[in-house]
Amino acid sequence: MKLKKLWTPPHYPSRMEDFTHRLEDAKDIEFPNYQALHHWSVNNPTEFWQFLWEYFSPIASGDSSPGTCRFLEYNWFPNLRLNFAENLLRYSDDHIAINFQHESGLNRKLSYKDLRLEVGRMQGILEPYVGKGGVVAAYAPNIPETVITMLAATGLGGVFTSTSCDFGVQGVLDRFQQTKPKVLFAAVRYTYNGKEFDLRDNIREIQDQLPSLEKVILVDFLSESGLPGELREPRFVKRNFGDPLYIMYSSGTTGKPKCIVHGVGGTLLNHYKELALHTDVGFDTKVFFFTTCGWMMWNWLISSLALGSEVMLYEGAPKGKFLLEVADREGIQVLGLSPRYLKSLETETSFPKFKELKAILSTGAPLTPEQFEFVYKHIKKNVQLVSLSGGTDVLGCFALGNPMLPVYRGELQCLALGMDVVAFDESGNELIDQEGELVCRQPFPNMPVFFWNDEEKIRYRKAYFERYSGVWHHGDFVRISKQGTMRIFGRSDTTLNPSGVRIGTSEIYRQVETLDYIQDSICIGRECDGDVVVVLFVQMKLGEELTDERKEEIRLRIRANISPRHIPREIRRVTGIPYTGSGKKQELLVSRLINGRKPDNLEVVVNPECLEEYVSVRV
Repeated sequence: MKLKKLWTPPHYPSRMEDFTHRLEDAKDIEFPNYQALHHWSVNNPTEFWQFLWEYFSPIASGDSSPGTCRFLEYNWFPNLRLNFAENLLRYSDDHIAINFQHESGLNRKLSYKDLRLEVGRMQGILEPYVGKGGVVAAYAPNIPETVITMLAATGLGGVFTSTSCDFGVQGVLDRFQQTKPKVLFAAVRYTYNGKEFDLRDNIREIQDQLPSLEKVILVDFLSESGLPGELREPRFVKRNFGDPLYIMYSSGTTGKPKCIVHGVGGTLLNHYKELALHTDVGFDTKVFFFTTCGWMMWNWLISSLALGSEVMLYEGAPKGKFLLEVADREGIQVLGLSPRYLKSLETETSFPKFKELKAILSTGAPLTPEQFEFVYKHIKKNVQLVSLSGGTDVLGCFALGNPMLPVYRGELQCLALGMDVVAFDESGNELIDQEGELVCRQPFPNMPVFFWNDEEKIRYRKAYFERYSGVWHHGDFVRISKQGTMRIFGRSDTTLNPSGVRIGTSEIYRQVETLDYIQDSICIGRECDGDVVVVLFVQMKLGEELTDERKEEIRLRIRANISPRHIPREIRRVTGIPYTGSGKKQELLVSRLINGRKPDNLEVVVNPECLEEYVSVRV
């Protein structure tokens, strides 16, 4: 398979290069290329993860012998004791830690010294209620106080969990009623695209239905008032490597969200690897990812503090290229966006110069080959474009970037170090240069330590280990090349299967969404007489109509550029495509709707008003 190169790495020292040389010296081994390094990391997992720990030297006590770990028995580094927040607050000087930017122009900067003192202040509020393992929940926007609350809670040995403030009451309760927080941190209001949303009624209703709550902390970040209490140095309570740190939530499309618990040490160690080695984030690097507190990329972004980076938070609507202008003005070097946002930029005629920008990251959905071309043609030519793949389940990545490797059109640059990722066919055979199921054949420290309220690990086992025996099945439909790059074709639970032929939905979107009259689309399979027929829903651009001629053009384009098997049986017009707040198309939800099954947890959809159209096409 011939790949088209779009970017060649410049010759400058990177943390990945330094790590490789130090590993070569320590193990008396030579790695001629990244694939050799990756191969060693997955064939010598205990040596690799132990060396990684020693390389970054986190603040901890005890020895770093890795222990024996299996997929369903978390036992990584059993002799280590550490505190997550202490490692994120290891710097205490005057360089900037948090750079907060709001859509209104409101902004605020906190140095590492300021941030430590604010965390200590918040701990003064939390201490009567939060000890080891106590849960603190945030229903809040992406503001400095949310970061402060997380660091204060985890500094005291607590567990942090959060949802975005654009969730409705039921969506919040579906999550927090399962995890039973003792403290709720919430913002009384926020704005989006200039419109103010008052959350006080929501907060009262949530409080009434969470009997576990002992304390509610409210903040109005749009006013001048700050948190009560005295500034002070924070306190840090040591935890075991595998103790709970974060509770994350699955999307919950087919039931109440799964409560996925990630551990203190595994989260820290993996984020060191992904941010420092794979993304080349370091001291004073200015990094920003456009995210909410309800998406795992928020947790990933905030871990940049452990490297001494300047973390930009943005709260509000992106408003076209306004978000890019803010990032350029603030000198952002690593910029994280979603494919959906990148697509919205295609109507723009000019972009900022981005003098400081080194890397653009993208995740939330597959980044199409055409979007790769768009970035290099219109946004910046000399930039590393990094498509990421992983998710909430691993609080990190299976495939991502590498500052030492080229960028190829449509491809994720490499498989993550220490992640034994391959593509499997239906029988569990490894595939190369062919589409298959993404699996990971060996345990890794950032896998969940358990699911909340799942003592026997029944839901955990069902989530990842039912499909293939003894390996992690992630649920992505991918192709891994001989060069070690990856391409993603969508979630395998929404992969179409007409007449037994598997079809990734991203292949269809590539053809449809490049037509100049199509705004967006979603493709699903409708059950019919024991088979599946492909149904394509399209959202037209303003003023455009879906005529029979255009339907035929869509079919002919799909036939010519993919295959006759991919041609939709039906093409229907809709006024909206359902999305989550993190920019994921809700294919499984639409599939359940049109196949007569009730979807749960509709709170994850940011535009639920469009769903009625899909209900009307049930058979």
